[in-house]
Amino acid sequence: MSRTIRTPAAAEVAAAVRGAGPEDPPGGGKAVAVWCIGVAVYFVAVIFRTSLGVAGLEAADRFHVGASALSTFSLLQLLVYAGMQVPVGLMVDRLGTKKVLTLGAVLFTAGQLGFALAPSYETALAARALLGCGDAMTFISVLRLGTRWFPARRGPLMAQLAGLVGMAGNLVSTLVLAPVLHGVGWTAAFAGSAAAGLVVLVPLVLFLRDHPEGYGPTPAARTGGAGFVRRQIKESWSEPGTRLGLWVHFTTQFPAMVFLLLWGMPFLIEAQGLTRSTAGGLLTLVVASNMALGLVYGQVIGRRPSSRIPLALGTVGLTALLWGAVLAYPGGHAPMWLLITLCLVLGGCGPASMIGFDFARPANPAERQGTASGITNMGGFIASMTTLLTVGVLLDATGDDYRIAFSTVFVLQALGVTRILSLRRRALSREAARGRVTVPAQTTAPATAPATAPATARTTMQEPGPEAEPRPRSTACPRPETAGRETP
Repeated sequence: MSRTIRTPAAAEVAAAVRGAGPEDPPGGGKAVAVWCIGVAVYFVAVIFRTSLGVAGLEAADRFHVGASALSTFSLLQLLVYAGMQVPVGLMVDRLGTKKVLTLGAVLFTAGQLGFALAPSYETALAARALLGCGDAMTFISVLRLGTRWFPARRGPLMAQLAGLVGMAGNLVSTLVLAPVLHGVGWTAAFAGSAAAGLVVLVPLVLFLRDHPEGYGPTPAARTGGAGFVRRQIKESWSEPGTRLGLWVHFTTQFPAMVFLLLWGMPFLIEAQGLTRSTAGGLLTLVVASNMALGLVYGQVIGRRPSSRIPLALGTVGLTALLWGAVLAYPGGHAPMWLLITLCLVLGGCGPASMIGFDFARPANPAERQGTASGITNMGGFIASMTTLLTVGVLLDATGDDYRIAFSTVFVLQALGVTRILSLRRRALSREAARGRVTVPAQTTAPATAPATAPATARTTMQEPGPEAEPRPRSTACPRPETAGRETP
């Protein structure tokens, strides 16, 4: 009779099929504690990043500048942030999360303190650039912590939770820093807030670890050489999932960011005739909607990964529909219910942009996660900078015609949707192929096989039976030493 031959190689492949192995850490209480340290650093970085949004008028008076020079603060900060994404991703892959996150905390704390003490406009610009550089190191590091400490199935939820914490930092700027600024003055408020950076540095240095014991990166990730940077970028970009992630981030994030960062308040006051307090309430509504929808998106994607494309494209379509309805409303002034609906929908832009990382993550192995995340994260910030500049130019050229100026939103959305549709099939097919492990058959010829026995015996991972098929493994990218060949 035939019998199944169990080999060590088959056992290793079986473990890979079940999703066990160093690429899929167990999570648990310690993982949550380490992750919380990382997101606390990101939380403080977002407070510092958005602090200028509540101090625009005070900054104009302090540095004796007009609106165009004031907007340079935000544009420079975005430019530095976007430009640092790929270098920071490479640093995370090369140096590890703890070193990069520590450097980021030191830089953004120094930038916030420098902004508090800056005696001139030029010095303040340099301080904001330093802050943007440190800020750029935080989010990718937090994403890396999530992938190194939690199972792959938790990845979408952990990413959405990180984004939610960031929006909470935005609320702190609005609800806490603004009244403190008006109460104690510029220097005391900004210098005092800089102390938060020192507070999060302590647990970061003492307790944060890059990964659980036994789940470190492969030796290849720790070696570099002259071609390390070029190889990391080339291999990450060659993955359709990385490019799809970038375009999802590009298409979904920028409408809300442009609205919150610079043009939302002028649009609501000048074009819609609202009071400053009412306009501020609508901006806060965008932030609150973002936080609520972040939890919903994370849960839905974690349970049904197939919902990623529909959620992303649905958010883009709904955003375009609401923007079009507000801008085209007869008489120019949209009713309050329509503006509220627009702000609620804009709150979904942030959670939808996080879907981009859910395409880049399974497309790249652990040693390229930082680089791939950096490439993805550039998308939304490139779109935001383009829209910020274009809207300003069109407002000057058309005499503050917001209908024409905000038409930029539709152009960039159309470009992004086109790229998403062209990349999704290849990216999803590649991701599905990585989710299957092919076990090559090995033949053995028994010396004394009975006449009724088959000529060969199959090497399998479990007891024989026609129904025994490998189960799909985790969506985390397999390590080279445990992965089977990709199936067509």
